[in-house]
Amino acid sequence: MSEKRRDSKNRILRDGETERPDGRYRFAYWDLNKQRKYVYSWKLDKNDPTPVGTRPELSLREKEKQIEKDMFDKVVVNGENYTVLELVEKYVSLKIGVRNSTKTGYKTVINFLKKDGFGNRKIATIRTSDAKKWLIKLQQVDGKSYSSIHTIRGVVRPAFRMAVEDDLIRKNPFDFELVTVVVNDSVTREAITRKQERDYLKFIREDVHYSRYYDAIYIFFNTGLRISEFCGLTRADLDFESGLIRVQRQLHRGSDMRYYIEKPKTEKGERFIPMSDEVKQCFRNILAKRPKLKVEPMVDGVGGFLCIDKNGMPMVALHWEKYMQHIREKYNKIYRIQMPEITPHVCRHTFCSKMARSGMNPKTLQYIMGHADISVTLNIYTHVTVEDAKEEFARVMAL
Repeated sequence: MSEKRRDSKNRILRDGETERPDGRYRFAYWDLNKQRKYVYSWKLDKNDPTPVGTRPELSLREKEKQIEKDMFDKVVVNGENYTVLELVEKYVSLKIGVRNSTKTGYKTVINFLKKDGFGNRKIATIRTSDAKKWLIKLQQVDGKSYSSIHTIRGVVRPAFRMAVEDDLIRKNPFDFELVTVVVNDSVTREAITRKQERDYLKFIREDVHYSRYYDAIYIFFNTGLRISEFCGLTRADLDFESGLIRVQRQLHRGSDMRYYIEKPKTEKGERFIPMSDEVKQCFRNILAKRPKLKVEPMVDGVGGFLCIDKNGMPMVALHWEKYMQHIREKYNKIYRIQMPEITPHVCRHTFCSKMARSGMNPKTLQYIMGHADISVTLNIYTHVTVEDAKEEFARVMAL
């Protein structure tokens, strides 16, 4: 029987372990790619003292255990040298059949990572603390909003999840709740009051310049349409006889100024919305004022959009957001009592709140709003004030 190898302290050395003449220990092994690899340490066992003049480090056998665990888990320790940017690009390349708006979001995140130093980091070197530190830096140093950080992490996090599933890394460093790391500074778009809505619409109707937008904004407040759904409407989607609006598409314009059509946001987005007599009249006014074009703009085979800009192209969400911003700015220059921020989405939220306060059945309201989940609709019923409670209490007591 061959004599077992021992170190200078007469301890038995295991297969692959050797003690060098300078007292440093080495462990040799074959990795998953059949490459010969080596790790070193000044200590064989964790209880060994750290030699004077050397940095503290794991003992050789602690490193061996880590390698064994890596090999057992079939983890490629260097993550195949992927950078964060390369990992995200690979993840995005596998996302087929997604909406154009989603593709645009992916492109935005990739372009950001190309400029940010974090994109060049090797994925195997990133720990949870590194991920948290980066997100904090995005908010506190770069001035990114919570919404923007949420979007960036929404792409990076599943990309790292893919890396775990591919056995490139063992743990996803982004598996934590975002609100525990960065401050949610998002401004909640609350519904405006009935008086604010009346004052706002009255101001628009009577203003010489902005009165041209009254009909559309009145529709926003009284149908619950998403702005992209409104922009996607054509004359054929309006059934005045039955009093219904058919919602079957969204119209968008990307950062490259290219127009495109998408299906409604949710699976329940395709729906019919009832029109009041006032809403019908507003649509008729829009159609009557619509310019007669020599060539109708077509987007993905669809034409006849209701609202046209000065360039003869369909209006999109950005048009209406800017118009409503300018209206509010002018209003607040004139009146002492300031009008809060009002966007097309605020109009939608206001409509939903009005219907909830009126006692509309939640399932009916869910259908009209095109909410995929009833919980989204039910949340509107929680947005009540003391005045709402008093009115509802008085109504019930009078029955």
